[in-house]
Amino acid sequence: MSQKRDYYEVLGVSRDATPEEIKKAYRRLARKYHPDVNKSPDAEEKFKEISEAYEVLADPEKRRNYDQFGHEGVSSAFGSGGFSWSDFTHFADIEDLFRGTSFFGRDFFDVFFGGSNARSRVYPSATRGADLRYDLELSFKEAAFGTEKEVVIKRLGTCPKCNGSGAKPGASPEPCPKCGGSGQIRMQRDTFFGHFMSITTCSYCGGEGRVIKEKCELCNGEGRVLLDQKFKIKIPPGVETGSHLRLRGKGEAGVRGGEAGDLYVVIHVKPDPTFRREGYDVYCDVEISFPQAALGDVINVPTLEGEAKLTIPPGTQPGTVFRIKGKGIPYARGGRRGDEYVRVQIRVPTKLTPKQKELLEAYAEEEGWKRGKRAKRKFFDRVVKGVRGAFSDSK
Repeated sequence: MSQKRDYYEVLGVSRDATPEEIKKAYRRLARKYHPDVNKSPDAEEKFKEISEAYEVLADPEKRRNYDQFGHEGVSSAFGSGGFSWSDFTHFADIEDLFRGTSFFGRDFFDVFFGGSNARSRVYPSATRGADLRYDLELSFKEAAFGTEKEVVIKRLGTCPKCNGSGAKPGASPEPCPKCGGSGQIRMQRDTFFGHFMSITTCSYCGGEGRVIKEKCELCNGEGRVLLDQKFKIKIPPGVETGSHLRLRGKGEAGVRGGEAGDLYVVIHVKPDPTFRREGYDVYCDVEISFPQAALGDVINVPTLEGEAKLTIPPGTQPGTVFRIKGKGIPYARGGRRGDEYVRVQIRVPTKLTPKQKELLEAYAEEEGWKRGKRAKRKFFDRVVKGVRGAFSDSK
């Protein structure tokens, strides 16, 4: 189809439909449009369309991304060619509708998933690989602007010697002698009510339809070995501690044709000595002298990309906060950035030269304090104490 329809429209449910309502709608449509039940020319395409919609809306994470970003929000969940049956993970939700049903001599799951590959998805011997977690530590600026990291992860991967078959090189798995390679044992019973067909998994081959007589020496027939594997992980801008990235199919390899698990990368951002973050804005403190606060000045302040000029107007009070627009954390989408907020603190000198003390006492007299040296000293102590108190309160 040239343009995808809205998934809620495809299943005929509202956007606030519950998971149970979505599942009920899909089961009804699956029964109606299965190609071996519905002989209309577009039944197969329709069946795939409703299955794609259900794959997204039945998964809370995919549904959340779809609600926020539309089809673009879930495009990464499927291959480059879009949704395929290998992406469908909810066949168990309709398995009971067709279990034991044979459409024109073919098992439902062979029809649904296509040929022998279906067997690896349905039978117990095909096992999905485990998901893995990797904790990645980033600097404050790496998290802000994004980066690319190469990591080494120990995982169960496909055996390089047998290529995952589990058989010794030169040998091949053979059809199961008990089930003839079908992976199933079918038994027909004649009763008063008619013919009944029961289908069970073959116990000899575990439902795989094949047996390995000569096992691979490296993996002992499992088809997987423990490997150190390198991955390049692209970190988008704006991540923060607790953010996680999902790398589909980068977890442990599956067994006997089962799909690989996923790799979840959990982000941890190291504290920065200068900046702290609130949402997409960053905050920092800078010190200025009393003359700079009183007379005004132009100072250099740190930003995520180096220093920037900041004008301090005359009469600036301790704890005053200035905003530098567009110097905060970049948004992952849209090219926008947060702001930087700079809070100024008044630096109180701990030692004064005789000249500085004389000038400060002259300033005190100019302010109206003319009660002798003792009064001047008290006034000086009060000024210092007041400035220090303002500095302390602004923290």
